[in-house]
Amino acid sequence: MPFWSKRSSGGDGVADERIRARFRFDHPGFALDVDLDLPGRGITALFGPSGSGKTSCLRCIAGLERAGQGYLWVDGEVWQDSSQRLFTPTHRRALGYVFQEASLFAHLSVRRNLEFGYQRIAAGQRHVQLEQAVELLGIGHLLERMPERLSGGERQRVGMARALITSPRLLLMDEPLAALDHKRKGEILPYLERLHDELDIPILYVSHSPDEVARLADHLVLLDEGRVLASGPIGATLARLDLPTALGDDAGVVIEGRVSGYDAEYQLLSLGLPNSSLCVRVAHAPLAVGRRLRCKIQARDVSLSLQRQEHSSILNLLPATVTAQMPADNSAHVLVRLEVEGTPLLARITRYSGDQLGLHPGQRLWAQIKSVALLA
Repeated sequence: MPFWSKRSSGGDGVADERIRARFRFDHPGFALDVDLDLPGRGITALFGPSGSGKTSCLRCIAGLERAGQGYLWVDGEVWQDSSQRLFTPTHRRALGYVFQEASLFAHLSVRRNLEFGYQRIAAGQRHVQLEQAVELLGIGHLLERMPERLSGGERQRVGMARALITSPRLLLMDEPLAALDHKRKGEILPYLERLHDELDIPILYVSHSPDEVARLADHLVLLDEGRVLASGPIGATLARLDLPTALGDDAGVVIEGRVSGYDAEYQLLSLGLPNSSLCVRVAHAPLAVGRRLRCKIQARDVSLSLQRQEHSSILNLLPATVTAQMPADNSAHVLVRLEVEGTPLLARITRYSGDQLGLHPGQRLWAQIKSVALLA
């Protein structure tokens, strides 16, 4: 059950679970001009290279930076409207902010750090209890420690708990894993997934890591030079060939299916594709049938064949239709967009192979994906 599912309603009694943000300002060497209509549930990732405007956008939403022209609506409440000279200061916005560094009070224990923020919230407004946040982030064994005795990942989990116990209507995260090494990132990602699965608070997550975005995000906003290149559900947005995300070595799609079976002898999980009778097999630990699981399929791990290949080490053979193709950033390669019973897929193959297959829109063929290549 979610810790907090309170929602505001409009005049017709229907909850408006959206975030609408329009900001425009000019600074020397940089201009921000964004117009966003975002879902009021799940994780929305603001993604793009350094200097693209991700953090500037987040700071405007937090009220830490005031755009000369701005409008912000969060779950039925206007926090900024420059046309009406309305600007709600940061301390009056019901939001939590997690920075790259947790910045805990060094002279207070973890428990006292949490209590400091918790006691500032009126009892009637405490929709997330301190004990719930502690359990959700797995920091119960850290409560009596001083910040200097925490690892980087532990500090960030405490920082997330501190943001949650303010009972925010919106949670902002500005590259919370950027300062952590690969091992610490691996330790904290499951807790971020718990926030997604168990907490009914929308999260805006800034990152420049494709793997983090693929693992966590439901909705993707792609920014570049202060402008929005694309905004939409992550599966459909990553599958677009007209965006820079399709050209990189990490190009691929994200699929969220449901577990339909498990082969204990070979440790292979069967994952049903959305709205389809087809499934893929993934090398994975056992999970309960019916559980949702997300996996990323890299474009470079998808090969194509005109005929179904029998007696092959490749276990996933999916009937697909070519919908589009375009040159890749490497002139020897081509990017191919496919549809597998409504699920988009990308393949990165050599231009030679594309010519030999005679690829063209509407062509039916087989997409081949190794089970060990699926990132679940």
